[in-house]
Amino acid sequence: MQIKKKITFTYIALSTLSTLLLSLVVFFLFKQNNQYHFLKRLQDRAKIVASIHYQNDPVKTRYFKEFKANGLEELIDEQDFVLKVNGKNTFEYNTNLNLPADFYTKVMAVGSNWLEDDNRYFYAQTFTESNQKYIVIITAIDRRGNVSSTYIIQILFFGGLAFILLAYFLGRFLARRVINPVARITDQVKIISASNLHNRLPETNSTDEIGDLTKTFNNMLDRLETSFEIQANFINNASHELKTPVTTIIAEAEIMLLKERNVADYISSLENIHSQASRLGDLTESLLKLTQTGYDGKKQLLDIVRIDELLMEVKSDIDKIYPNNRVTIKFMKFPSDPALLEIPCNKSLLELSLNNIIANGVKYSDNQTVFVTLSVNNSIIKISITDIGIGIPAEDIPHLYEPFFRGKKASKYNGYGLGLPLAMKIIRMHNGELQIQSEPDKGTIVNITFNTPNIRNSNVNS
Repeated sequence: MQIKKKITFTYIALSTLSTLLLSLVVFFLFKQNNQYHFLKRLQDRAKIVASIHYQNDPVKTRYFKEFKANGLEELIDEQDFVLKVNGKNTFEYNTNLNLPADFYTKVMAVGSNWLEDDNRYFYAQTFTESNQKYIVIITAIDRRGNVSSTYIIQILFFGGLAFILLAYFLGRFLARRVINPVARITDQVKIISASNLHNRLPETNSTDEIGDLTKTFNNMLDRLETSFEIQANFINNASHELKTPVTTIIAEAEIMLLKERNVADYISSLENIHSQASRLGDLTESLLKLTQTGYDGKKQLLDIVRIDELLMEVKSDIDKIYPNNRVTIKFMKFPSDPALLEIPCNKSLLELSLNNIIANGVKYSDNQTVFVTLSVNNSIIKISITDIGIGIPAEDIPHLYEPFFRGKKASKYNGYGLGLPLAMKIIRMHNGELQIQSEPDKGTIVNITFNTPNIRNSNVNS
């Protein structure tokens, strides 16, 4: 069922329920009011009948009778009875009255009582005359009250039907008013595809949920467009980088197969093929590791590693790659609790990211001194890598995390532009932050910060 219909039917159902409850309350109050005023009229007549009964003066008696006949509104089938009370629980019974015994019992106990039977009301009260107790009973039919009740029921019934019909149109209007903005957004989103991700939903100045939804969609489209552009750029660059060594290997093999050659030519050709194959293997491995981190940057974390020991292992790997490196590791603010050095992580990936960053410091500083500083407190693990190398131009810094991007100064060094994007994804996977500060020809500072509680919570949730 469409949401418009759901809103309409829900509005009708709630309107019907509220109308029914209101009608019941109105009818009950109306009936109570009619009953109250009719009993008051019976009570006034009971007082007059009692007054007439104990008047010895014929003139006064006639006056009260005339007043009762002409001064009060006539009641339908009005009758009055005066019963003499002979004892505590006994009285003279009138056979024209067919009332239950408990009716008289209550009159004797509290002094008055009333009863309604098929629109006929009976009202009774006691009075005393010359030390003699009597019961006066007035009875009449409340036909007007019955007619009024029927009339108010008709009004409520037809008025309720009219209101429910009105609620249907109001519900449809409300549904259109609420859903139409969402429907417009849906129609506009349907025409947006991978080929026109630059399109955006028209935003309004409203601060309601529809405005928030529009802004959320546009923000999502911004992220999608950026991701598609990065993916397209990545695929284009990856295909180009992979194609170059493959083409070189094929061309070298074809040349060697054209005719027989001497041993030196074969050795030279094989060395070239080996070099290109090694380059292809390194590039493929980097791409696989970049993919291993996942598109969402999350991976299940299993290992508990001491960050100082991990840095020493990275230093050992750097020593094998750059035997003459001048990497210096310093431990600052070393905690008294060794547990603060522990970090839940994917050890191989985190080691790879640190290796890439420190190796970049060695490579782009032409083997100058690289300082690696570790500082730890109760909630933060911070690693700073400082070199005095070629630095990074300000215009290149926003593109450092794009795969295959290489700055102008970095182009003369061997590399593929995958190390830093890979390191960034791995660090983010561990809920860490990577910040780079650099100045051309003066060096670069890379700060890696891990918030220990966030890392542990991520490990628990993953």
